[in-house]
Amino acid sequence: MPLSEHEQRLLEQIERALIDDDPKFASTVRSTDLRTRAKRKIRLSVLLVIVGLALLVGGAVNQMVPLGVFGFLVMFAGAGYAVLNYKQLSGVADMRPVDGKPAGADRKQRKSPLKSRLEERFRRRYDE
Repeated sequence: MPLSEHEQRLLEQIERALIDDDPKFASTVRSTDLRTRAKRKIRLSVLLVIVGLALLVGGAVNQMVPLGVFGFLVMFAGAGYAVLNYKQLSGVADMRPVDGKPAGADRKQRKSPLKSRLEERFRRRYDE
């Protein structure tokens, strides 16, 4: 839903006031893209997984248990870091308003037919 002219003017006034008050912050906000940052972190985590896998295999080949354990921990940390950043990346996409509503608002109101049937069965059993 596009903004009305009045809303656009108000937004431009707020933006100008922000630039006048704190130009450094305004330039930082303008140049920061959350998706780019999250993608960079995902690439780093994939690199950690690969390095961890190499350490794990190297520890197994050389029969060095501590090296293998350390490799596993690095690999596990990289995978966890990737999952967290993937959630951030998908969360950035979900934050865009659709028709003026928050992204998950209609999802909470809708119920699947299965869930509705199960709730109805539970109510009938509990009422009896």
